Amino acid sequence: MTQEIPDAAAGCCEAPVFEGASKAYRTALTVVIAINGLMFVVEMAAGFVAGSMALKADALDFAADTATYAMTFLVIGRPATTRARAALIKGGSLAVMAGVILVMTLVRTFSGETPAFDIMAPMGLAALLANAASVLILLRWRDGDANVRSVWVCSRNDMIGNVGVLIAAGLVAMTGSIWPDLVIAALLAGLFLRSSITIFRLARAELNEAKRRETGCETS
Repeated sequence: MTQEIPDAAAGCCEAPVFEGASKAYRTALTVVIAINGLMFVVEMAAGFVAGSMALKADALDFAADTATYAMTFLVIGRPATTRARAALIKGGSLAVMAGVILVMTLVRTFSGETPAFDIMAPMGLAALLANAASVLILLRWRDGDANVRSVWVCSRNDMIGNVGVLIAAGLVAMTGSIWPDLVIAALLAGLFLRSSITIFRLARAELNEAKRRETGCETS
């Protein structure tokens, strides 16, 4: 799931990439923000009821996505350096989220309480459907600058996380063990970290390119 990094050596006068400045994209982003915000509340509550770290991790992912998409919405139409810096913040927030999940998982390791798979399974399916809807809504805007692409990367990776929750629910049901839930939560943390690195690299490349354009194109 690696993303191509913009070519920093590209010419100053190349056609600009899509920056999100369209009414249709704003509308789509608003709908996706609402979906993710609602799923954060619902899945986090289910995670506490079920005692599932995988559900809590996935709920935190919905929270991070809600903030990420809202930031993307707010910087649409802003200067390239502003948008690139916003993407850097989003990449950093995903890294922090990965750390939080790992700490929560380590703490949960010593509790020994098996999560309720009968809650995990339907919630995992609901989360998968929510993210599938988001991916379909955003499909036509999967390419663009770091902010636009970060939305796509997060939505696509979320579907993988949802599949992980369903797998964890099945393994918990089969084994009666807490470990499948903890392993999936740790893998989700790794997924967040990978997304963070991808978005960070994209944003850094765009920030460097924006600075180069400001200095190079003005003197040409």
